[in-house]
Amino acid sequence: MRRLLAVRLDNDGDVLVTGPALRALATTAEVDLLASPAGAGAARLLPGVADVLVFDAPWSGFAPPPVDGAAVESLVRTLAARAYDAAVVFTSFHQSPLPMALLARMAGIGFVAATSEDYPGSLLDVRHRRPEGLHEVEAALDLARAAGGELAARDDGRPAVRHPLPGVAHLVPARPYVVLHPGASVPARALLPEHAAALAAALGEAGWPVVVTGGPGERDLAARVAACGAGGVVNLAGRTELAELAAVLAGAACVVVGNTGPAHLAAAVGTPVVSLFSPVVPAERWAPYGVPTVLLGDQHAACRGSRARACPLPGHPCLSGVTPAEVLDAVAALAGTRGPSHAGVVAPTPGTAAAPAVTAPAPAVMTPFPARTEATA
Repeated sequence: MRRLLAVRLDNDGDVLVTGPALRALATTAEVDLLASPAGAGAARLLPGVADVLVFDAPWSGFAPPPVDGAAVESLVRTLAARAYDAAVVFTSFHQSPLPMALLARMAGIGFVAATSEDYPGSLLDVRHRRPEGLHEVEAALDLARAAGGELAARDDGRPAVRHPLPGVAHLVPARPYVVLHPGASVPARALLPEHAAALAAALGEAGWPVVVTGGPGERDLAARVAACGAGGVVNLAGRTELAELAAVLAGAACVVVGNTGPAHLAAAVGTPVVSLFSPVVPAERWAPYGVPTVLLGDQHAACRGSRARACPLPGHPCLSGVTPAEVLDAVAALAGTRGPSHAGVVAPTPGTAAAPAVTAPAPAVMTPFPARTEATA
């Protein structure tokens, strides 16, 4: 069987939305994924990925490292030793695949495909052009198809993770709960602490058990938020590996989260999302894909499309203007789409009708996609 190197050198969320494209490539080849340290955890959860390689690229990421010639040379040697037949480099719409394409050529990979608006010279065999209007999931799939991949007949093309997930019953409430994830890898997409605390308090007062999640660097933020919850809040920030976080999200009635990796992880386990979405990137490309989603936040704020990393406006108005009442209404609407069981992934049986569109007093309601078939390892 052919050996193919896929590349996605971004964060967990970026890797998760590339998952369907990787499954499409895996129908034609054994696929290894080259990921960044920030995305390697998600990479190891993806169905269709045989092995994960890790490289901290100096041209990608929120805080990229300085150029390390020895590390670059080591990567080229590793890729050459694995004798890949082809490479497909996945990027977001504003990124260049050409640095990685050059390294793939230096490693002797004879076929390289990527999406590129820049002139690639001899670096690319397939210079894919992204069609207008595609979500990031669909754009990655379009590249995979251009490189010769195609989804299996029963694969619906949604993000997915490997199953089974770890048991987390000892970590979460016994009855249906709401996950609140206030942080984000990019500050402009995170909730302000006082805003997140108000949401936690409102959810608790409405009778919802609340589970606050976050990474190791978000413990202080999560503690501030959890302290304001009425009736007790479970604070799991820094206490879960990514697979455990996936299981926590899978058991939730819904997830309240900004535009960050856990939003895409929730989608990958089939959990509805209340998306407090900062418009620094377009929602039509980056909203949670394939699950019932209520999109909240001012999508016409002055920061729209700026790709700002820190909010350029005082008070973070695009998100902080979302009231607790709006979030409670969205949670109430979405919780009814979750199905009767909250013990794991809830999905329609293959071949049945999709869940109905959600109706809620929100600026936008994303309609769920057709019934999903679980992807397995």
